[in-house]
Amino acid sequence: MQRLRLSLRYTAALLDLLPATKSKLVSNVTLPYFRTTMHYHTEARGRPNSTDYRIYFKTAEGKYISPFHDIPLFADTEQGNVPSKRVKKNESEVLFNMVVEVPRWSNAKMEIATKEPLNPIKQDVKKGKLRYVANVFPHKGYIWNYGALPQTWEDPNHTDKDTECCGDNDPIDVCDIGSKVCLPGDVIQVKVLGVLAMIDEGETDWKLIAINAEDSDAPKLNSIEDVRRSRPGHLEATVDWFRKYKVPDGKPENQFAFNGQFKDKDFAVEIIKSTHEHWRALVRKQSDVGDIDCKNVSLCESPHKCSCEDAACVVKSAPAWGDPLPVPAEVDQWYFPNK
Repeated sequence: MQRLRLSLRYTAALLDLLPATKSKLVSNVTLPYFRTTMHYHTEARGRPNSTDYRIYFKTAEGKYISPFHDIPLFADTEQGNVPSKRVKKNESEVLFNMVVEVPRWSNAKMEIATKEPLNPIKQDVKKGKLRYVANVFPHKGYIWNYGALPQTWEDPNHTDKDTECCGDNDPIDVCDIGSKVCLPGDVIQVKVLGVLAMIDEGETDWKLIAINAEDSDAPKLNSIEDVRRSRPGHLEATVDWFRKYKVPDGKPENQFAFNGQFKDKDFAVEIIKSTHEHWRALVRKQSDVGDIDCKNVSLCESPHKCSCEDAACVVKSAPAWGDPLPVPAEVDQWYFPNK
């Protein structure tokens, strides 16, 4: 409790700073040592803005889990079971769980650590340095809440019939276009509206467009065309963002299948089903696991299932929670791609 009180005091002190700096600092406010998000809790370990920072997940009962493998894909699936194929009343009524990795307007490239036990959220590292996406004018960081659907996997050994490229070895990505700015580790229920097929260095990297089911606009957004009509420029900005976000790192612009056009909801749901089946094969050891860590606590048909005690040992062996390190000043710089 003393640790939590100190963390809350630290957060409160940041919020009391001058208004001119508040919005910048709030986006980097450190999460408390632990917090609750719907049916799940998160527990932070290590020092934020450092290479050892991790966000672990656990159930309301305190059982540590993997957000990749133990959180159900379907929002109405009982936790702990591998969802089977079901007859659905209407695909538009199906809600999916989304694990939020990156809040809207933030820059730190947070992601599910697929190669680590229990797959905590961590900040991506390249050449020993933490990765931040540049502010490619006129965008500020990520322009949606960005995350992934659990229990999905883009198989690098599978060539997609439409894109003619293999998967990128990650869960399928989601852009939540709702108004609420989420936090890393939030688990929200989303309605899928469409999908964009990005080709990232020769790999298929699907980008689902979805909206938080609790958003006030969710009832009237039921298709990608609804987004186009009610939010002019949003889809174009999304393509522009994904095309250019790696250019500041010296890489070429990303390419897209289907001439950069969004596919509709029905197409997106079929992609989700396909990546879910690939994930099922992965955790059952029917596909080449490679360097993916499939440790889980709930999948009875998985040879990777471990005990709750083993899962707790994974978290307890991680570095203890510590004060955050400063964010590099250059993270706030603008990048003008045409200069």
